[in-house]
Amino acid sequence: MAEAGSTASEAPLEDVMVAMDVVDTVRHRQLIVDRELDAEGRRERLLVRLREIYAAQGIEVTDAALEAGVDALEKERFQYTPSGGGFAAGLARLYVRRSRWLRGLKLLLGLGLLIALAWYLMVYRPQAEIREALPRQISHIYDRIALISKSETANEQAVVLKDAADRAIANEQLDKAQGVRDDMLALFDELQLTYQVRIVSRPNKYSAVWRVPDINPNARNYYLIVEGITSNGERQRVRVQNEEDGRYHIVSSWGLRVDEETFEAVVADKQDDGIIQDDIVGRKPVGVLVPEYRVPTTGATITEW
Repeated sequence: MAEAGSTASEAPLEDVMVAMDVVDTVRHRQLIVDRELDAEGRRERLLVRLREIYAAQGIEVTDAALEAGVDALEKERFQYTPSGGGFAAGLARLYVRRSRWLRGLKLLLGLGLLIALAWYLMVYRPQAEIREALPRQISHIYDRIALISKSETANEQAVVLKDAADRAIANEQLDKAQGVRDDMLALFDELQLTYQVRIVSRPNKYSAVWRVPDINPNARNYYLIVEGITSNGERQRVRVQNEEDGRYHIVSSWGLRVDEETFEAVVADKQDDGIIQDDIVGRKPVGVLVPEYRVPTTGATITEW
């Protein structure tokens, strides 16, 4: 028995291996442990059962080896007790399982980088370029307007538009600032236009019309139908305000309001031979918004007749 009570480190390696096998056999037959070790004389009965098990397998095991195995079982000498939890253990398990989560993490990081790159190229960089370029563009357009403008009205409009654009840029309202910039460009383009104002005198086209105003059924408003003709003979589309609805329209011909005498003179001229002899009624020079007319007119216009 003294030999059975010796430590594993003092026993021969073969006996240690047998003891480990005994422990393993008992653990795999847990019912034996539960039944034999909890009853009186459990140790002796367990030794008997172990002899029977090994004998049935044709394995010869000494009593000393069986005693050592039972001792080891009772003292849990060969039992593995897993370490508890905790932060360090969690990190260790995370590291061991890295092959599972690293793949997903790499995919997630790759997707995040693609989204960040797309946002930079499609949103941030264009916005940054616009934010940098807009002040220069607006100042440049304003300077060009001031250079060619001969109209106090145009100068006032340019100041109002530039102030609105500067406020929009300061408030990071880039879309609004771009819209104001486009309005300034339209104003500059309008100032650059130059054309003659000619009465329309073509077959099946009105040269003059009259209208009855809604507010006074007993009155008549007289209009000459005119168009803008450039130096190369092309019809120029221009922006005019319809006095009947107050809206601006881009048109190639419009009605210019004149007095009754001028209206009747044009009608008579066309009825004479179908041709209006004196058909040039004004000129639009560079730098102004409104043509300079050679006939009496209020400057009011219509766009439909």
